[in-house]
Amino acid sequence: MKLLPMLFGVLLAGAATLAAAAETAKPNILWIIAEDACKDFGCYGVEAARTPNIDRLTSESCLYRNAFATGPVCSTSRSAFMTGLYQTRIGAHNHRSHRTREFARPADVRLITERLREAGYFTANVRALPPELGFNGAGKTDWNFFDDGKAFNSARWNDLKSHQPFYAQVNLHETHRPYYRAAKNPTDPAKIKLPPYLADDPIIRSDWAAYLDEVAVLDEEVGALLRLLDREGLRENTVVFFFSDHGREDFRGKYFPTEQGFEVPLMVRWPALLKPGSTSEDLVSLLDVTATSLSLAGVNAAGLDGAPFFGPGTKKREFVFGARDRIDDTLDRVRTVRDSRFKLVRNYEPQRPYLQRMAYAELTNPSYNRMRQLYTEGKLNADQSKFMAPSRPAEELYDLQNDPFELHNLADAAKHEATIKRLRQQLDTWIADTRDQGAIPEDPRTVEEQLKRNASAEQKLRAEFGLGPDEVLLKTFDHPGKKP
Repeated sequence: MKLLPMLFGVLLAGAATLAAAAETAKPNILWIIAEDACKDFGCYGVEAARTPNIDRLTSESCLYRNAFATGPVCSTSRSAFMTGLYQTRIGAHNHRSHRTREFARPADVRLITERLREAGYFTANVRALPPELGFNGAGKTDWNFFDDGKAFNSARWNDLKSHQPFYAQVNLHETHRPYYRAAKNPTDPAKIKLPPYLADDPIIRSDWAAYLDEVAVLDEEVGALLRLLDREGLRENTVVFFFSDHGREDFRGKYFPTEQGFEVPLMVRWPALLKPGSTSEDLVSLLDVTATSLSLAGVNAAGLDGAPFFGPGTKKREFVFGARDRIDDTLDRVRTVRDSRFKLVRNYEPQRPYLQRMAYAELTNPSYNRMRQLYTEGKLNADQSKFMAPSRPAEELYDLQNDPFELHNLADAAKHEATIKRLRQQLDTWIADTRDQGAIPEDPRTVEEQLKRNASAEQKLRAEFGLGPDEVLLKTFDHPGKKP
């Protein structure tokens, strides 16, 4: 008779062991998220970039050449990839809106961390890194819905090893403005290859060099995180995603529905499914990063707007969609769709200029200010002047294969009639299927609150940079040791 309880105990212990083994078999998932960065690394062919660590990660990963955010500014993009749903679907499309408790997410709009916790994952948005690294994570969330502070289990790296499987993100602030020149071995402005929409001007070259100096700092931090994984024995069971929340802030990148606003670097290290050193030309949305992460964790990603781009349930994407709406005090509504070659831009406010005034850019972006100055002096060529036009076409079509900087609008070209019709249909269907909320007027209280925050931030930046009430930033700064 005593054998039965003993046998039962053995079976229970065995079941517990199997359950624990199943949990540890699930991969850890690490998102390393840069801010405001395009594909400005050596592995993407940028000769002036000094990125040995990211380049080494590329040799161990699959490098994606056509990855895009859904919005060209942090809060809209992050609201989307943290939920797996387009920001336009969930009312998170206006920059830094809906932050109070009355704007809680609907029950069916769930964070990736909530889904992963149900699957047994420990979740972290890491701020506190081991002191010997000399830097910390930014801990950025910046969502356009109420944050109850319960999205993550921890903010400490040291909690991860003892809580596997884990999902963690480390947000790195370095490539967010303002930029600072490196104290040692700064980038040579003369070696920079500027895009054709920027004037070849000393202020602009110096500004771009400062950006690449910040890219070099970002690279050092990525390298430190990867070495930390190795040191703690976490490498073999951790899928590493490295990407940016949206494109760089140059003259017409961040904030704008251009390729430079939407495009992001993306590389994934998981040799179980991806050949090290491989590359992919597939279209990828950051929503697909969310869906892929869930799929690798064994979580059903059905009902989300993205799909896995490798691993179980892989689905190849034919089109990438993007949206730009109000940013700070700048009103706008633009929707975009692109395939592997062509891009359609729909301007719902064509009477507005491309380059509306933005107080934050005036105080942190020398290129933005210098380009406006050169335009008033009549010193820009036709390609550089295009973005200064006082109004926009209702539609724009670009052949990205032959015109990657979107300088020649083909919307009225008869030979592209079939292309524009096809992309219009795709955009109309997407807007309808996702119940795009962009046409709904924004609550004036939300705009008023944002304008108050902007005014306060503007005063602080003017004081920090020593700018008078009507002055704009037209110089770069030496690195102060840490970013404000």
